[in-house]
Amino acid sequence: MSDQREERPQHFETLAIHAGQEPDQTTGAVAVPIYQVSTYKQDGVGGLRGGYEYSRSANPTRTALEENLAALDGGSRGLAFASGLAAEDCLLRTLLTPGDHVVIPDDAYGGTFRLFAKVVERWGVEWSVADTSDPQAVRAALRPRTKAIWVETPSNPLLGISDIAVLAGIAHEAGARLVVDNTFASPYLQQPLALGADVVVYSTTKYMGGHSDVVGGALVVNDDTLGDELAFHQNAMGAIAGPFDAWLVMRGIKTLAVRMDRHCANAARVAELLVAHPKVTRVLYPGLPEHPGHEIAAKQMRSFGGMVSFQVAGGEQAAVDICNRTELFTLGESLGGVESLIEHPGRMTHASAAGSALEVPGDLVRLSVGIESVDDLLADLTRALG
Repeated sequence: MSDQREERPQHFETLAIHAGQEPDQTTGAVAVPIYQVSTYKQDGVGGLRGGYEYSRSANPTRTALEENLAALDGGSRGLAFASGLAAEDCLLRTLLTPGDHVVIPDDAYGGTFRLFAKVVERWGVEWSVADTSDPQAVRAALRPRTKAIWVETPSNPLLGISDIAVLAGIAHEAGARLVVDNTFASPYLQQPLALGADVVVYSTTKYMGGHSDVVGGALVVNDDTLGDELAFHQNAMGAIAGPFDAWLVMRGIKTLAVRMDRHCANAARVAELLVAHPKVTRVLYPGLPEHPGHEIAAKQMRSFGGMVSFQVAGGEQAAVDICNRTELFTLGESLGGVESLIEHPGRMTHASAAGSALEVPGDLVRLSVGIESVDDLLADLTRALG
């Protein structure tokens, strides 16, 4: 009889609970301990115990999260940061030098737009916008020094869908890398690396954390050399995830699959309600057959996510009034928590894009559909819509 263990299952739900999270060897604790420590005893000068010397460089709790992140996305390296924007900043400073160029979506998250327009541009990086759902538009935006194509799919807040495999081919033909912000989908619904992407970006604040109690970010790659370069900059720049934040994200990830199933089911019902409502002029949800990206989303996603945006008759003031009238849908920024949220992107999360090519419609409302009873959520929206 062979004494080798059978290969462990690689299903997502199992990896989410076990990858990087072996029981503690000293105590047998099932949950990864919170190593709330800044420095570590060395076994002689330069003799690191387990590779740990200072928690900016590495911390066992963060290591467990990073191994888990890599496993969930099928990558070779995961890196955890203090926020999603900290992860983006580290990535851009690793990939780019002055004079380089990046293509970004024409409906990018406002914080990403602000990072490019107000920070990265100041140190000589050029950028331009393109409709990333249109491969020809992306091709037309390329320049000789384009080093990255940046994609959100689904996008924030217009729920646009981009074909990851097609854009990966375009990027690689141009000698560039494809970066996919996978925050809206999470690794449970979409696997960008398997579709050809080079880097996956997350705000782990959102669906991975899942409980509106932690701020974090992550990068996942399957290129060891790029992973080493990112790890160097992560340590050099220092915007790392602290041990308690890393632990909270890991706790959230354990239930990511079951939560996402409920988010998706509830969002589909909400979208159906909105489509039928006379005061709603347009519903943006990739699960709707009439959504222009529906077929691509069905091809590259497990399901269609928990985010729904819609436009209303009556313009901006009507949209603001709806946001102010809901009760179960809490008026607030962010997304991906167990509780439902509502916001006015033009005045809230995307205010930084006002007056630019990325300005969002004033009559737009964005919903993060939570996991409450869907009947209660539908009743709340019906009241708010009047």
